[in-house]
Amino acid sequence: MKTATIDLSTSRIETVETPTGILRQFLGGRGLGAKLLFDLVGPDVEPLSPENYLIFAAGPLAGTPWPTSARLHVTYKSPLTGAYGYANSGGFFAAEMRHAGYDGILVTGRAPEPSILRIEDGEIRVEATPELWGQTTEAVHDALLGPDPKARDGRVACIGLAGENLVRIAAIINDHNRAAARGGPGAVMGSKNLKAIHVRATGRPSIPPQLRSAAKAATAKLNEDPRLDGLRQYGTLFLMEPKNLSGDQPAKNHQLAQVPFIDEVGSAAMDRYLVEHKGCYACPIRCSRKSRVSEGPYAVEIGGPEYETTNALGPMCWIDDPEVIIYANHLCNLYGLDTISTGVVVAFAMELHEKGLLDDPELSLAWGDPDTLLGLIERMAHRRGIGDVLADGVRHAAKQIGDTPQSAQAERYALHVKGMELPRQEPRVAKGFGLGHGTSNRGADHLYALPAIDLGGAWDIAQQIFPAEILPELMETDNERYKADMVVYGEHFCAVTDALGICKFSTTEEYSLLPDDVAPGLAAVWDEPLTGDDLLEIGERIVNLERLYNVREGLSRADDRLPARFLEEAVPLFGFERDAETGNLHQSAEPIGQAQIYDFEAMLDRYYQLRGWSPEGVPTAETLERLGLAGYLERV
Repeated sequence: MKTATIDLSTSRIETVETPTGILRQFLGGRGLGAKLLFDLVGPDVEPLSPENYLIFAAGPLAGTPWPTSARLHVTYKSPLTGAYGYANSGGFFAAEMRHAGYDGILVTGRAPEPSILRIEDGEIRVEATPELWGQTTEAVHDALLGPDPKARDGRVACIGLAGENLVRIAAIINDHNRAAARGGPGAVMGSKNLKAIHVRATGRPSIPPQLRSAAKAATAKLNEDPRLDGLRQYGTLFLMEPKNLSGDQPAKNHQLAQVPFIDEVGSAAMDRYLVEHKGCYACPIRCSRKSRVSEGPYAVEIGGPEYETTNALGPMCWIDDPEVIIYANHLCNLYGLDTISTGVVVAFAMELHEKGLLDDPELSLAWGDPDTLLGLIERMAHRRGIGDVLADGVRHAAKQIGDTPQSAQAERYALHVKGMELPRQEPRVAKGFGLGHGTSNRGADHLYALPAIDLGGAWDIAQQIFPAEILPELMETDNERYKADMVVYGEHFCAVTDALGICKFSTTEEYSLLPDDVAPGLAAVWDEPLTGDDLLEIGERIVNLERLYNVREGLSRADDRLPARFLEEAVPLFGFERDAETGNLHQSAEPIGQAQIYDFEAMLDRYYQLRGWSPEGVPTAETLERLGLAGYLERV
């Protein structure tokens, strides 16, 4: 397999065999991206400068028969956080890229005019395409692949208007509705005058018989796991109702953790718009959905929505109309916007208006107003009016809006970690996620550790991973003592999953496949023995290298912190009862309890201790030596 480097400033293209030593150390995918970004992009490089790199990487299992081997990893210096950045998406692009013979496609420089990359097996061309600039992602897909899905040849990853306009929450969209979204990769792509990458593979690599055998066994295990039934039936929307009951349904910019209208936006309500279930490459779970609103002002057909999007564009903004949520999802895909950050930014604006800190001549900015939600999406993508400020994310927007005596108040309502908007968990209820949001090297991130073992009551999994003596407290959801143990393990396994190019829904979502179940796949590719512990050590190496990148950028313990709202305010929890006669769900008039974080610093202390990092969050020389990273400390 090869790695190609394309300098758009000069149209110089260099292709080399991917060094085996790097793959043995970092696997590929996220690991390869971390290694290359550390080597190529230092503190002197601005995220939107030509010198930044946009690294498309596919893991060694991507595009193989291994189940869920569909994940694409994109690494860059983030314009949203100013530090380590990556985004991950499913679909078919990564498989096509591997079939064309590439582990990595590295893009740097800036094209003199809007351009695309054409990649067909070993041939790579830079083509000027000014006619595509200003087009939606849907139009770009149709222009490059044709409007007939059955006749399409190859796969496309592209940006919309948000990426062109350097919106810091802009996504890269592949396969029409799959988004590599977090941290602003679309803005990096736009800064390079690169509208799209079109990859076409004319053949398929040979698959070792032992890999086919291992993949068949892993697929059988996934097919037999009843814990995946919710994903199969509803996709991630199966989370809507139970999260609302437990208090893990963020609403009104995390002023609340539940909504009384869950029946209007939950999995059953969204199922009324379901057209069919879809799956990414080699996926037996098929959690993706195709939805259609048939008539009315929000008539549209889209891929999705899923949980994170539904919460961000729904309860977070107090929107209770599923058709508005679906249409807002559609607009984000067309313009190339991260749906998570978009919803958080809109909720931020709505709370600022509620507190008397922000007004707009065209939009009400009122909670639950569909015109405000859709209008702000349009304005952010086009950088028009108030959208020009909000397009930079809540941290940057708060500082701009805060050029007033109310600056401290505006920043208090900007819910981010390291500059990236929080994903859709409530940290005061989901304590492991709270710590994971704070420590994630790419900013607030639910998928960096995916620490949900306690929330799912997965005792059978916990017993296989953690010491017996800590299990009772670890599995107690409100107990913070051992949440760090869950986060550290999850971060290692998630790094492995991302580096291999497979989906976390087969691994850390329900732990259907453990590291020992995954190891045979890579062992077949490498044709050498490999254990789950071997993989976890590689995952630990990746996390530590990402951390070193941020240390070099000046980040420290002070950046591993949740917003003040979660550390200083409790959130009310309500009870719910369903009327036996009408079937209607009623929320209690008064709270029945509250949730809060008791000692975030103690959780963080244990996290650093388990990691072998200093009290300031810097990997120690001993830890780096153990992981084969000793030489990197000299470059920090």
